Amino acid sequence: MVLIYNATEVTTVPLSVRADWIRTLYPKAEVIEAWDGPTIIGNSPEIRQLHEDYLHKILGEWKITHFYSSEFYGEHVSQALGAKDCRIDPDRTRIPISGSALRANLFENRQFLDPLVYRDLVTWVTFVGAPSTGKTTLCKHLADQFDTTWAPEYGREYWEKHQINRRLSLEQLLEIAQRHRAREEEWVRDARDYLFVDTDATTTRHFSLYYHGEALPELDRLADDAARRYDLVFLCEDDIPYDDTWDRSGETNRAEFQERIRADLARRGTPFVSLSGSLAERTATVRSVLSKFDKWTPSANPVASLQ
Repeated sequence: MVLIYNATEVTTVPLSVRADWIRTLYPKAEVIEAWDGPTIIGNSPEIRQLHEDYLHKILGEWKITHFYSSEFYGEHVSQALGAKDCRIDPDRTRIPISGSALRANLFENRQFLDPLVYRDLVTWVTFVGAPSTGKTTLCKHLADQFDTTWAPEYGREYWEKHQINRRLSLEQLLEIAQRHRAREEEWVRDARDYLFVDTDATTTRHFSLYYHGEALPELDRLADDAARRYDLVFLCEDDIPYDDTWDRSGETNRAEFQERIRADLARRGTPFVSLSGSLAERTATVRSVLSKFDKWTPSANPVASLQ
């Protein structure tokens, strides 16, 4: 049985999210969300009694045989519950990290976190837009600026190797979206605070619709999931010079794709920030948004005011 407190004074990560981490990692555990649990910490008789009374209330008729902790309260809580006091590594010698130290520097201490947890603590930022709107250049630049990783567009790499007469099949386009997401999961393991992503499955779906008039159901599903997968979406505008490389279809095609992408964002109700101007201007806009953004705090989301 795992009891998790709300603890808003310690972390902005919602209780339900943290509880779901435990449920996923330890499916046999009974997870209890203590939304109204006392947050005051101390070793006075009054504080001890407050916590003991709350535990009796929330546990009800449950008979607790062993109480596991790493803190001083293990002794008095165990006595109150009639359980064995199982104090685990209180001096932090076997695992040399505390929760406070870990939260203070997630990147440097990420080896102590399960990848499932660490990926959720990173802010996922995706950049969409038609071909030749500066997505790749901006992602690379931002990754350097923030000393983090970025996820390159897998579709272009795949297209250069497998295209026949400048086309890919429906199945190949789905493979691109799937492999791109798999690579994101690899890159996020070494991301510091932010993962910058060059395009997403909605873009791959646009290419499928453009060339085939349809998309496979699984590609539709991956595109639908993009709104939940990424914390911030930036639309790179087509106001920069067109780079007419052999693998692109012309400036007129770029303009049409841009309108398709913009319309699709509106149809999905996906909040996004438009990026225009030079690389420096686009970078400044992204920095401004990130400086105010907390993925777990709706009031700390500046996207709506910048659209």
